[in-house]
Amino acid sequence: MVAESPNKLAENNFADATDNLEAGRISFSTRKSKSTGVVYGDIGTSPLYVLQSTFPNGINDKDDLLGVFSLIMYTLIFVPLIKYVFIVLYANDNGDGGTFALYSLISKHAKVSFIPNEQPEDKELSNYMLAKPSNQSKGASRIKEVLEKSMVFRIMLFLFTILGTSMVIGDGILTPSISVLSAVGGIRSLGHETVIGVSVAILILLFCVQRFGTDKVGYAFAPIICIWLALITGIGLYNICTYGWGIFRAFNPVYIIKYFQRNGKQGWISLGGIVLCITGTEAMFADLGHFNVRAIQISFSTIVFPALLVTYAGQAAYLRRFPDDVSDTFYKSVPEPIYWPTFVVAVFAAIIASQALISGAFAIIAQSLSLGCFPKVKVVHTSAKFEGQVYIPEINYWLMISCVLVTVGFQTTVHIGNAYGIAVVAVMIITTCMLTLIMLVVWKTSIWLIAIFFLVFFSIEGVFFSAVSYKFVEGGYLPLLFALKLMTVMGIWHYVHKEKYLYELKNKVSSEYIRELVSKPEIKRVPGIGLLYSELVQGIPPIFSHFIANFPAIHSIIVFVTIKPILASKVALEERFSFHQLEPKEHRIFRCVVRLGYNDQIGGPHEFEQQLVLKLKGFIRESYLVTASIEMEMEEIEFVQKQMKTGVVYLLGQADVVAKPNSSLLKKAVVNYGYAFLSNNCRHTEKMINIPHTKMIKVGMTYQI
Repeated sequence: MVAESPNKLAENNFADATDNLEAGRISFSTRKSKSTGVVYGDIGTSPLYVLQSTFPNGINDKDDLLGVFSLIMYTLIFVPLIKYVFIVLYANDNGDGGTFALYSLISKHAKVSFIPNEQPEDKELSNYMLAKPSNQSKGASRIKEVLEKSMVFRIMLFLFTILGTSMVIGDGILTPSISVLSAVGGIRSLGHETVIGVSVAILILLFCVQRFGTDKVGYAFAPIICIWLALITGIGLYNICTYGWGIFRAFNPVYIIKYFQRNGKQGWISLGGIVLCITGTEAMFADLGHFNVRAIQISFSTIVFPALLVTYAGQAAYLRRFPDDVSDTFYKSVPEPIYWPTFVVAVFAAIIASQALISGAFAIIAQSLSLGCFPKVKVVHTSAKFEGQVYIPEINYWLMISCVLVTVGFQTTVHIGNAYGIAVVAVMIITTCMLTLIMLVVWKTSIWLIAIFFLVFFSIEGVFFSAVSYKFVEGGYLPLLFALKLMTVMGIWHYVHKEKYLYELKNKVSSEYIRELVSKPEIKRVPGIGLLYSELVQGIPPIFSHFIANFPAIHSIIVFVTIKPILASKVALEERFSFHQLEPKEHRIFRCVVRLGYNDQIGGPHEFEQQLVLKLKGFIRESYLVTASIEMEMEEIEFVQKQMKTGVVYLLGQADVVAKPNSSLLKKAVVNYGYAFLSNNCRHTEKMINIPHTKMIKVGMTYQI
């Protein structure tokens, strides 16, 4: 059997992404326009602050501008254009991007998950997308074995994943601050306090409109960001024509060498400012679920990349004539007749720049929530047409408060830029490492191509990271502080979530015990359908026996329901419900595993009940097709319908998790205090799926892990 090539896999990824995300009714040109509006706001507004961050102490030699422009140009070519647009975007998980999507893709091909809830039938899902086995993948098989057997490697991979996601969420704080502050800098003649005040007001307004959704915000701001790109391109061309085409000598990379020869250590430090020209690059990948691969490829290659190149060339040409204006490069280079129109458009462009990372932060939190890596929060799906577009109120307000504090605390774009650079480059390095692993295990690419990819991009990003780390004490610590906080939350939650699952797995109730229990005359069967929620995909959870001990009665039909996150972005509705029945059949006890991708939504209680009962009837028809008569089948289906009309009751176990008395002090602190605090301050299951209180029964139980 011949293995699918990486190109073929990429084509399949693209095809599925297009099918799933286009919704069949939205034109490609509309999607391309909105991707321009939301995804490129951040990288499109970087000319507002890059050169002033590169030369915080002024320009010593005009030829330095040739070296810096050359560095900017080749950085834009290698990182956003080659790496992300034409390589990374193909490593999507059924149309969804981001660090968790990379982790999900790896987890499908290697058993690196810490929760043992995999089932063979999961791989039969249409969106699971596994490559066919091949005799040409011995190297990939060996790497897969190392991944699966090495606990250290699995822990490192997980920590890398949550570090990357934490950094992207941190970008959602720093991007609005630096973008809005730099844009509002056009009115600095009114005083620095005015600039800060107006910036804070805009930030608060920006976060207040998030509840309307990325779809509506994208429609509103797509024309603005397109106008912005056209405007900065025109300003760039004006400056090039006015101050000389000689700036394009920077296409010769020898000017980079001369720049470092002249400036030495200061040239290396200036890379911390130059790297800001690729801020927002990760947003192209993180926001992929909102759009698609082809729309981003075409819009970046034909619109954004040329616009940025011309803009930076124009600024460099202007500064060669007026080097003293470097502290306010953008606004000084704007022709006076269009200064105020440019200022207005710049402010709106800064708002949409912030939107790209805010949308990415929401998408990542939703993914991590589905994979058991984040406390339960409210996820609002804001678009009926486009899956994956979400709004999370708690995260939105946390981001807003953090943005305001950063803006007020740091005051200037140079100081925020010191923090911003570390977050940007750290995520890119993590993406490079994880994509290398995907090339090895998933795509099964030639080892020589993998080596070239890793060495080229890890070297580029490693040099940039060394430069931005130099400014650690001058603000660079901030993204690491944000990341550490988020990693702690995600790590504690996932660890206890895993231990809780293993406890239930170890203490699950046997089927024989259930048969004996149901047969006891003192256990009454009451009309209706009882849905008992559990995280176990196999076996009966210990909470059930505890429930029977307190309420010696069970419903006429019992369904053990498990909502199981699948390592895929979406699961088709017809494949979502998987039923099994416990023997003997006359007891009418079923097991239902509801498989959800990390971008799926479960719907309201009534909708969920209707779907579950419909699938239960279908399961009964299939199981009775061979073993029983049509009369028995119809009788059983009528019984299910009758119990459905009687009512559905949700049986929920409220498990309090505590560490065993003989546990270490660290484990007691993590479980008894850290997890307890998070659990008490997050949303509970009944609120996540909006279960009415009149249809809910809760039973408490304590798990010692």
